[in-house]
Amino acid sequence: MLFPDFDPVAFSIGPFAVRWYALAYILGLMLGWYYARRLAGNARLWPAGLKAPSAAELDDLLLYAAFGVVIGGRLGFCFFYHPGYFLANPLAILLEIREGGMSFHGGLFGAAAGVLIWAERCGLQPLAMLDIAAVVAPIGLLLGRVANFVNAELWGRVTDVPWGVIFPRGGPLPRHPSQLYEAASEGLLLLIVLAVLVRRDGFSHPGRLAGVFGAGYAISRISCEFFREPDRHLGFLFGGWLTMGMLLSLPMLLIGLWLILNSKPVVAGAAHG
Repeated sequence: MLFPDFDPVAFSIGPFAVRWYALAYILGLMLGWYYARRLAGNARLWPAGLKAPSAAELDDLLLYAAFGVVIGGRLGFCFFYHPGYFLANPLAILLEIREGGMSFHGGLFGAAAGVLIWAERCGLQPLAMLDIAAVVAPIGLLLGRVANFVNAELWGRVTDVPWGVIFPRGGPLPRHPSQLYEAASEGLLLLIVLAVLVRRDGFSHPGRLAGVFGAGYAISRISCEFFREPDRHLGFLFGGWLTMGMLLSLPMLLIGLWLILNSKPVVAGAAHG
């Protein structure tokens, strides 16, 4: 099937064009913030000995997370995917930002760093705050991958499946709509799994939900990479089938499993920070 005739620009205000991709980031942060406030306000989810963040503290988290996503996403794109060019032209990191270039892995690492800095400043339990961020993060991943599809970018490999899509810049052959595969697995499925876990156990084991998110994202991303076209300037790494997306997901898988295996129940009266 032919790619739908989507306009990548959602709307314009004078000379400024607002793209769907930018809206996906903004809407993901806002919906995540709203969901986090609902979770923080549910006393049943927070065991004795663990302080929930206040509404005002979560307002601050939105700023920390936004900066983390943007800074981490940009630096990740520059140094994961084009290290030679940006090391030789460091000013291009800022000067060429209007031309685009964001890394999901970089954005995730940046957001995690923002959460940890915010938790430390607010005197909150760092791993528990990573948990609440992890539960809401798939919202942004879902919207971001749908925006990738609307932008007709990051398409999949050539295929003969009935739902293959002929993308405008992807050549004449149908390809896997891998952006939608990622939206369904990294986004919707992971959102549901974490929602079920937090409803069942709350934040009783700081770090466990963050671990499930990290491992779940890594497994989903590695699986979807088998259907996604590798970056043209990188191709397959080491002359085999490994892609950069797979390689960057491996540390997330290991860290996620470590957090799951080492999470401990909250002890009443323990320090929050």
